[in-house]
Amino acid sequence: MIIGIEGQRLFRKKKHGMDMVALELIKNLQDIDHENQYYVFVKPDEDDEVLQDTSNFKIIRLEGGSYPQWEQIALPKAAKEYGCEVLHCTSNTAPLFLDIPLITTLHDIIYMESSYMKILQSSATPYQKFGNVYRKMVVPKVVKNSEKIITVSHFEKNRIGEFFRMNGDNRLEAVYNGVSTHFKLVTDVEELKRVKALYNLPEKYFFFLGNTDPKKNTKGTLKAFSDFLKQTKLDYKLVMLDYDKSELEKLLVEIGDKDLINKIILTGYVINTDLPAIYAQSEIFLYPSLRESFGIPMLEAMGCGVPVITSNTSSMPEVAADAAHIIDPFKPEEITQGIIKILEDTDYANMLVEKGIERSKVFSWKNMAKQVLELYKEMYNQKSA
Repeated sequence: MIIGIEGQRLFRKKKHGMDMVALELIKNLQDIDHENQYYVFVKPDEDDEVLQDTSNFKIIRLEGGSYPQWEQIALPKAAKEYGCEVLHCTSNTAPLFLDIPLITTLHDIIYMESSYMKILQSSATPYQKFGNVYRKMVVPKVVKNSEKIITVSHFEKNRIGEFFRMNGDNRLEAVYNGVSTHFKLVTDVEELKRVKALYNLPEKYFFFLGNTDPKKNTKGTLKAFSDFLKQTKLDYKLVMLDYDKSELEKLLVEIGDKDLINKIILTGYVINTDLPAIYAQSEIFLYPSLRESFGIPMLEAMGCGVPVITSNTSSMPEVAADAAHIIDPFKPEEITQGIIKILEDTDYANMLVEKGIERSKVFSWKNMAKQVLELYKEMYNQKSA
C-alpha cells in the first residue's frame, strides 16, 4: 500500500497542537510499520530535522504558496504523482478535488458552531479569522468526500455526528491522542536548574499555556489569578509562554488590573523538550479552556506530577476523568477557588497528583498510530474488494 500523509506545517519552528499530533503519528508509524510505502508531504521551513527518511518513509518537500494554495493545488498533484493509494490529511481540511481515497483527521468543529463562533470572532486575530472562514467553507465538503474521518475524543465524535447528521456512520472514528514519554517526573536537579535559569522561572508559580485563541480563556484565567492574589496576599506568579506583551496588557486593562503584569513571566517560545521541567516546577497547571477537542497539555502536566485545574466543558472531563479539579470556565471565581483548595488541602493535591500520573499512562502515541494504521488497511481493503 502506498500511503500519503499531509504534514504541511511540520517544519515550522513554532508548532501548534495539530502539528505535534501529526508529527507523533508519523514517528510512531515509522516504528511500527516497515511494510507499506509512505510519502509525507511537507512545506519547506526552518525546522527540517524533526523528521528523517527511513527505508519506507520519504519526506517530500513541496513548495506551493499560501496554506490553501498548497493544500488545494500542490498536495493533490503530488499525491497523484507519487502514486498514493490513500491520502491522510491531518489538520481538519483537505483537497476538495481528489481522485484517491481520503482519510481526514477532524480535530474539532468549533469554527462551525454558532455559539462559539461569536466568542472566537470577537477577539481573534486576522489570521485566526481567515482560518476559521476557510475551514467553515472547506470542511463540510471534506466530510462528504472522506472515506474515513478520525477525531480525537468521543465528545468530538458525537458533536461531528450531530452536526453533520452522521450518528451511526461507520466512516467516523474516535482515536485518542497520546502523551509523549518525556512528560514524566523530572528528577534531574541540574535539568531543573538549567530550565529555571533559561526561562527566568520564579520560585512559586502557576503555569498557563494561554494564547490569543479565545477558546483558551486567557482573559478569564487572568481575572482568576488577579482575584487569587487579592484574596490571599500570597506571593505567586503566573508563567505563560509565547504571548505578546502588548496584547496581554490590553487584557489586563479589560479585567481592571494592569499592575498584574508585574506578576506574570513571559518565557517566549519554549522547545518541547524543556516543557517537562517547567511543568514539574509549577504548583498548579491551569487549563480552563472554554472548548477543547482533547487536551494534550493537561496529560503532559499530569505525567510530570502537577495538579491540574480544567473545565467541565467539551472533551476535558472525558480526558481528565477524576484526575483533575473540574471547574466552570465561564466563572473565574471557580478557578480562583480551585487554586486555593489545592494549595490549602495537601491531601487533595497529592490525590490529584497520584491520579494524574496514572491517568496520563492511559494515552499512548504508539496505540494511536496502531489504530490509524488499521484504518489505512481497512480503507485500502474496501477499495480493493
